[in-house]
Amino acid sequence: MGPKRNAALLIVAHGSTVNPDSSAPTLAHAVEIRRRKIFADVGCAFWKEEPSLRDALFLFDPEVIREVCVVPNFISEGYFTQTVVPRELELNGQMTKRTNGQVWKYCEPVGNHPMMTKLLLKRAREVAPDAAPAETSLLIVAHGTDLNENSAVAAKREAEKIRALGKYANVLNAYMEEAPLVSDWWKLTKTRHVVVVPFFISDGLHSYEDIPILLGIAVAAGVDCGRPGSAPPTTAHGEIFRRNPYRIGDRNLFYAPSIGTDPGVADIILEQAFTAKS
Repeated sequence: MGPKRNAALLIVAHGSTVNPDSSAPTLAHAVEIRRRKIFADVGCAFWKEEPSLRDALFLFDPEVIREVCVVPNFISEGYFTQTVVPRELELNGQMTKRTNGQVWKYCEPVGNHPMMTKLLLKRAREVAPDAAPAETSLLIVAHGTDLNENSAVAAKREAEKIRALGKYANVLNAYMEEAPLVSDWWKLTKTRHVVVVPFFISDGLHSYEDIPILLGIAVAAGVDCGRPGSAPPTTAHGEIFRRNPYRIGDRNLFYAPSIGTDPGVADIILEQAFTAKS
């Protein structure tokens, strides 16, 4: 990847008004890409945080930046990538030429890239390095529900790709709110070891609290289950991932951070930017 001296990279993500960790991975990936000095400028914009998507229209000086590559830091195509981001950034397709002469290229979301499969395998190995694959089931967990159909499809696609590699005894896609339910992990798997990787861009209430409760490991990790919807205690944020493995009956359950927090996502962002159609 050669340097793009008159181009900028804009990473767009959802963000959150209640979860400060939502934007953390996107900001971290931007720092890493900025360090590599491939683009003249690297910025971030969010739907629910500052700087907003609308603000991004004015982030880059058109006298210096002639091209802007927009990469959605989302797991899948859907309402935000197909409707919200194009509307807020005033994009009219894969390539938009502004009146100031800037050309904005709209790239595919990170979750669509084939490298995501390798990251999922890497994360599973990292969280359970001593678990023999032949005795291990891998669960890729997404939200589910008909409100977020594409994320469910993306998790199923990744599970099918990894299953075809034959690296684990079993590979399943599971969901928080639709079958197969992650809460049924005990019945869905028969192996001695079970590795659970949340297929989310960032860690938040889903990964810190909701999924641990569904898995039955929340109390062991010190998550406060007495206040539904409340932020977990600060000590629980990292603790939930540090207590591996969770011994439940005769099974070992390993719980990983959300895939979007992996540093390798920075490479995927760059890949999506450089493969955008000219």
